Amino acid sequence: MTASVGATAPPLPVRGGPLAGARRGTATVFAAQGAAVAAVSTTVPAVESRLGLSSLAMTALTIALTLAAGTGSFAGLAAVRRSGPVTVMRAAVLTAAAALLAVAWAPGRVAASAAYVLFGLALGAIDVSVNTRAATVERHYGRSILSSFYAAWSAAGVAAALLTAGVSRLGWPVQYVLTAHAAVVAVLALTVRTQGLVAPHGEGPAPAQEILGRRVWARLVPFGVVLLVAYVVDSTVSAWSTVYLHQTLAASLAAAPLAYAAYQAGTVTGRAGADHLVRRVGPVAVVRAAALLAAAALGALAAARSWPYAVVAAGCAGLGVAALTPLCVAAAGRLRPGAPETVLARLNVFNYVGVLVGAGASGGLGATGHFRIAYAIPAALALALVTTARFFRTDGARASAGVDTMPAGTGSPIPSARTGGPCRP
Repeated sequence: MTASVGATAPPLPVRGGPLAGARRGTATVFAAQGAAVAAVSTTVPAVESRLGLSSLAMTALTIALTLAAGTGSFAGLAAVRRSGPVTVMRAAVLTAAAALLAVAWAPGRVAASAAYVLFGLALGAIDVSVNTRAATVERHYGRSILSSFYAAWSAAGVAAALLTAGVSRLGWPVQYVLTAHAAVVAVLALTVRTQGLVAPHGEGPAPAQEILGRRVWARLVPFGVVLLVAYVVDSTVSAWSTVYLHQTLAASLAAAPLAYAAYQAGTVTGRAGADHLVRRVGPVAVVRAAALLAAAALGALAAARSWPYAVVAAGCAGLGVAALTPLCVAAAGRLRPGAPETVLARLNVFNYVGVLVGAGASGGLGATGHFRIAYAIPAALALALVTTARFFRTDGARASAGVDTMPAGTGSPIPSARTGGPCRP
């Protein structure tokens, strides 16, 4: 299932071969997931209005979605072991498209709640399956391509947010807006093709037999903490920036999604140059700078006087947080190179806790009219991440030597960039 370029494995052609096709397919699924998440996040005010939901009720739905995503991650792990990552990620993206349609045309609150839960389950399955595929593809490349997958996710989020803003300006009801998003996500899923990547001889124990020991868990926790805070920031901006602009800063339904679009545009920009920057100055410096920028931007977002200022601040927040997730997930994925999906399923616990805390806490504060406080708190958390940068030094030093540790029995190390490893979403 997962594979690496070992000493006995012939190199796969990068251009025009199955490896290039696998990379394109993986990036497509990242894009589909980014578009689907943006579709849900940028239509929150419109769905609230159509169904007559309060902010607290919408917060409860967001929490239910996040819990479902955690369940879907572990269910996806079992499915990946049984059917392989490509089959699972294609089916999960199609399920996400169906869930968007169900949200769009739900006749009432109960049906809408079920649709959001279905979307969460699909999202979790996409996470673990596409991360597994990304890890395999990157290990075959033998160098870091991590940020390109993240950039595809963010770029699709920008496009989806602009789609929401555009069709809302035309006066389309939310049913048609979400239907348009569902169609885009479904088309992306249908373009994914299976590209066989041959596992090298001596890859190590099968994923189903992989057991994480206490030492691995201890090494995983610092990266999990970084991931948790990164997703507190991400979910606070992604889930509620549209509502913040609409309710607190008096932006129209057409202008409110622009903060989400700016945030994702910032992440695209940051991730486009993240690999190069890490190679030049190292992961420790990048984590510190990213945390400081994210903290400053979130503080500006909390203090914004009008929605245009908030849009700019959201873009800067995206630029700051862009490198945090790729770096910590890459480092965690290297703990078990032969079975990254096992580590990733565990690491996703931190991911979803971060989303749960960020979306739940900010939604609760927003419901009581304190959205500015909801952005000030993640600013403090992002600032605290400066102290965690030192945990990236060991992985960076290993990668700067050009090798990554292989599982027992593989034969020899493989070339690796500093951020080599699997990636999210």
